[in-house]
Amino acid sequence: MRVLNRRVTALGMVAGLVAGCASAPGPPPLPSPPAAQVTTAAPGFSSLVASRRASVVDIVTLRIGRDERAEGIELEFAPETDFADRLAWPLPAEVRISQIRDLASGLILARDGVILTSAHVLAGIDEVQVRLDDGRRFPARVIGFDRRTDVGLLKIDAGGLAAAVIGDSSQLAPGDWVAAIGAPFGFHGSVTAGVVSAVDRYIGGAGEVPFIQTDVAINPGSSGSPLFNSRGEVVAINSMIYSGNGGYMGLSFAVPINLATRIAAQLKESGRVRRARLGADFQQMTPELAQSFAFGEPRGALVVRVDAQGPARAAGLARGDIVTAFDGVPIAHFSELLQRVASAPAGRRSQVELWRHGSRRTVWVTPSEEPAPRTVPKSEAGSERGDGLGLSLGELSPLQKLQFGSDGGLLVREAAGAARSEGIRAGDIIVAANHARLDRVEDFRRKLAETPPGRRVALLVLRDRRLAYVPVVNAP
Repeated sequence: MRVLNRRVTALGMVAGLVAGCASAPGPPPLPSPPAAQVTTAAPGFSSLVASRRASVVDIVTLRIGRDERAEGIELEFAPETDFADRLAWPLPAEVRISQIRDLASGLILARDGVILTSAHVLAGIDEVQVRLDDGRRFPARVIGFDRRTDVGLLKIDAGGLAAAVIGDSSQLAPGDWVAAIGAPFGFHGSVTAGVVSAVDRYIGGAGEVPFIQTDVAINPGSSGSPLFNSRGEVVAINSMIYSGNGGYMGLSFAVPINLATRIAAQLKESGRVRRARLGADFQQMTPELAQSFAFGEPRGALVVRVDAQGPARAAGLARGDIVTAFDGVPIAHFSELLQRVASAPAGRRSQVELWRHGSRRTVWVTPSEEPAPRTVPKSEAGSERGDGLGLSLGELSPLQKLQFGSDGGLLVREAAGAARSEGIRAGDIIVAANHARLDRVEDFRRKLAETPPGRRVALLVLRDRRLAYVPVVNAP
């Protein structure tokens, strides 16, 4: 969950009645309003949750960094908490691995396994898993993500899923009831509810997204979770909170679903978002700026810089111009101009109305396509190496058997793909596969050959003298 950190000054407020402070009787009580005028209570979301929770998923990501130490150091172990919280993680002393596991949420966009979530959940990850409401877990592939709108897209190999019902975020208004379903701090299927506090909320430093502000409780692990209206339709994707301490403080912000699905469609088609650009920077108008430029009202986009070789310069835009409309659509906030330019087809002429030196003018500009981002998603579901589980194994020497306290098993030299996603790490001992004891690498290969692709094999793992079965899917 992205957090906007701000210094908050609390002002103490006192309200209440002081007994006996007035001797004069107060005014007579007001008559009760007619039944038709009585406001309805907050809606119950139990039926919504029952019918929609299957479309919400939990997401677990893994970021890995490796720091090789000098050779010749004896093997030591330091227990930690592993990916699946089954075993303490023994870390070989000569290989320091920095791992960051993050929890997030998402929603099923299509029945064939397309998952919508937040871009900041997917940036820089090595692996990602999706857990369905029925408990099934799948490795996921990153289709793409767009940092500017904080929209990301995943794909899992599953079918017949419960796709979310998509609503129309443009119909939301302040005061509407909304609810979120997600996994804050890993608590699966948590439901929080509140009201829409504001729409089209632009936040400095967060791009040109017209956020939906709510008072729905959102915490780490809720990034990418869907925001539902009272009809059970997804109207936004929870993106960030405004906080002075890193936790929820009553201000949550979500990306409108109309924008999110438009971005997701482009990600699904090409893995990235194609945007047009003008080659200019803009600033929001204020009453003081409007007065300075002899402009009647604080609206529009003030040009503060123009690229020497960009489309804006070619069209004649100059610093100090105030853009008031784009293709006939009035511009109230400068972010609206950025959105309209970004969604306009590159190479098509567009009409720009502006205010310059006390008079209105019209110019024609041909936006160019924004260069593709340099970074590409790192995560690939098919990253397994060697066998279908992603394990590189070695047989134990007599000395290692004494060291590990095991009379048999195979030493994990390296784990990747499905095995690493399930929490298996270098230094683990694989004692058995289902009921079959493992003493030689050939035993493991034979057992794996008997496991059909796509099925799981339960590996009995020894770590820090503790045993636990870890189910790992055999990749095709």
